[in-house]
Amino acid sequence: MIVLVTGTSRGIGKSIAKMLLESGKLVIGTSRSTNTPFPNNQNYRHIKCDLAAEEDLEKLKEVFKNKEIPEVLINNAGMFEEAQFDISDEDWLKNWDKTMQVNLRSSALISKWALNAWTKAGIEGRLINISSRAGYRGDTGEYASYAASKGGMVAFTKSVARSFGKQGITAYTIAPGFVDTDMARGSVEVYGEDYLTKGLALDSIAPPEQIANIVRLLAEGKLTHATGQTFHVNSGSYLI
Repeated sequence: MIVLVTGTSRGIGKSIAKMLLESGKLVIGTSRSTNTPFPNNQNYRHIKCDLAAEEDLEKLKEVFKNKEIPEVLINNAGMFEEAQFDISDEDWLKNWDKTMQVNLRSSALISKWALNAWTKAGIEGRLINISSRAGYRGDTGEYASYAASKGGMVAFTKSVARSFGKQGITAYTIAPGFVDTDMARGSVEVYGEDYLTKGLALDSIAPPEQIANIVRLLAEGKLTHATGQTFHVNSGSYLI
């Protein structure tokens, strides 16, 4: 099985790629850096790709033109940058447009390429989009663009599930809350230890391996009848 995972340099994406490699999958990973996170693993291929750059995206289009194409696409890469409502319209829209490009527009376009390739080849592909709890419960105002992009990803995934299920193609969303990654640890340094666990049902945030475990089940086609659903991994910060 070949799996394409965006954003494998660190955090959730790296954990997903690591688990898939350990389970014998062939993984194609991307990041903005040329440095591969798995330099000694022959089952891993790295592509330098900045999702904010249109020309870089074409590299991923080529992946779905090969003889052996990925059967699973995991859109994980994303950006999370602050933009207060009281800044200039120009700066606010600059943040909005870049966030939508990286978090939503690029993932939707890559998904389009995958769906067309799967349909043409008769492959029962699996699309897994890593959204966020912000896509459901919203976020604070300075991260409104992030929340909107992740909410759009959820709706897009549902549309794919409804449109392609009869062809054996399934689509899922995972909505993590705070996860124990470099990004979360950076928040601890700014806001303090209690910031991440405030309002949770548990006394700790999720390890990235728990996200990877769900991804593996979905990638292996073990939950096909959950197509279109969102898997919430947020330590009980909200319950649906």
